Amino acid sequence: MSEKKSAQRVPISVIAIYSLLLYAVWAVYHFFIYDQIDKIPNEIVSSLLNDGVCKNLVWTLPAFLLISKYSDSLKVKLPEFLTWKKEYWKYLLIFPAFVIYIIVVQLVQKQPMSFSLTPSEIIIVIFVGITEEAVFRGWLLNSTMNYAKDPENEEDIPWGQYGVIAINAAMFLAIHFPKWICDGVFVTNFANLGFISIIFLSVIFSLVFLKTKNIALTAALHMFWDLLIFLIC
Repeated sequence: MSEKKSAQRVPISVIAIYSLLLYAVWAVYHFFIYDQIDKIPNEIVSSLLNDGVCKNLVWTLPAFLLISKYSDSLKVKLPEFLTWKKEYWKYLLIFPAFVIYIIVVQLVQKQPMSFSLTPSEIIIVIFVGITEEAVFRGWLLNSTMNYAKDPENEEDIPWGQYGVIAINAAMFLAIHFPKWICDGVFVTNFANLGFISIIFLSVIFSLVFLKTKNIALTAALHMFWDLLIFLIC
């Protein structure tokens, strides 16, 4: 019985080693490499290298290889990643909800709305949603969710699931720290409670992924949120 249970879960050691390597490599990259690439005169080229090529190599490629290797041990198996059922259409309401929320916040705070996008912002919108959802929902959430099961009957434990989602949100928040430190906004994002939106979004993306088993939808939601931030805020 123990061997069967072990086969249904990704080894914790694999998840831990991957996570440590991701955070270490991403921190080193942001502290020593990102700004050097950003100095390239051509804005489109520098953005493509930083947010397209390099981020996909550090984030998406390793995550995809691990998803493929441990597909049978994931909560959502690889063949199910693009599952779509009629009842999932209701999750599309999140898109207009994002628009309403951001506009209301801007109006309440009396902030101007820009309604403009630079080429580098377009590149960020395209790639960030894909890379971050592949890692944090497609791999990290997906590989740890099977630990939120009763070891006796292998049934889901609701509070265990919420705990995994909360841990995933904390990890998603932490991956932003190197960039915040380099941009000089680390303390500011905590002082003005801006970090709460990161946690809130992570929970939404996690719930949508678990409910729909559709990584494309969570990536699209992520991309749409980033688009609104650049376009309106």
